[in-house]
Amino acid sequence: MTEQIDLPPPWIASQTRQLLTQQGHAWLLHGPSGLGQYRLALELARAWLCESPSDHGACGQCSSCHAIAVRTHADLCVLMPETTMMELAWPLSEKAQAEIDDKKRKPSREIRIDAMRDAIEFSQRTSARGRGKVVLVYPAEQMNAITANALLKTLEEPAGDVRFVLATESSHQLLPTIRSRCLGHAMVWPETTVAQQWLQSQGVDVAQTSSLLKAAGGRPEDVLSLQASGRRAEDWQRFPQAMAAGETAFVKDWSVQHLVDALQKLCHDTLCVLQGAEPRFFDLKRPDSAHAPSLAALSRWAAALKQSRSTMDHPFNAGLMQEALVEQARTALNSAH
Repeated sequence: MTEQIDLPPPWIASQTRQLLTQQGHAWLLHGPSGLGQYRLALELARAWLCESPSDHGACGQCSSCHAIAVRTHADLCVLMPETTMMELAWPLSEKAQAEIDDKKRKPSREIRIDAMRDAIEFSQRTSARGRGKVVLVYPAEQMNAITANALLKTLEEPAGDVRFVLATESSHQLLPTIRSRCLGHAMVWPETTVAQQWLQSQGVDVAQTSSLLKAAGGRPEDVLSLQASGRRAEDWQRFPQAMAAGETAFVKDWSVQHLVDALQKLCHDTLCVLQGAEPRFFDLKRPDSAHAPSLAALSRWAAALKQSRSTMDHPFNAGLMQEALVEQARTALNSAH
């Protein structure tokens, strides 16, 4: 039995068509979050392995497309952190699943060297369906140094009919030697009207679409993450005033990750308006000189937020972390006083 795959967003479909006209054994899809790197990588894998591909991509109906849809394709190897694989419903290896089920360890947030070794062995096998093989790596920046170097050797000397597609939101974190051995593709930003129409087709309320798209910096998939986290347009619009007032209760239901992200956007926009530039995420107005925050204080705040982002996955007390982050924001935003 076969099934129709979900149609990709319009900007992903157009990039799929473009990339399918080009030759290469390794691609690096890069750009900021929310633009669809993973979806584009998967669409390319579908098309490369499809039994009846067209210039537009995979047919969506053959047994190969169905096998990918149900996560069982013998010629597709997906390399992800275990946490990401579980989130996207990809099966773990039997050994990894057993270790996690037996509580011997927690799911990894990095791409493990064991998984990379399995992928290298996979790349050297004969294709099961005769359409070649694909190794999909996402997010590629989650490879540690050992894992990245193991992949590098395979990229330098690919075995047989295998293609690699790496998708990343932080290409600068990859080894320069890995970047140099891949054909790079910068993700295309969708037009605002196209993004809004697609978001509405995904169930985002029409009245919320414009504000949430601004909150996400024009990146549609990030809008879906905002909505899933419970953020509403009215919450976003009041966020700057709440932070300036030090209202920790306003963000008590926010995860530390979402709070750090929102604070970085607020810091960015505050610096923009002080320099006479347009804000990107919030509807901020330039304050009069007597009430303008100190540029030095805002710069220190930006540096502190960068540090917080690098440690926000650590098992800190979430409530205390929220209080500290809100107090940092209040201090910086009121530094004129």
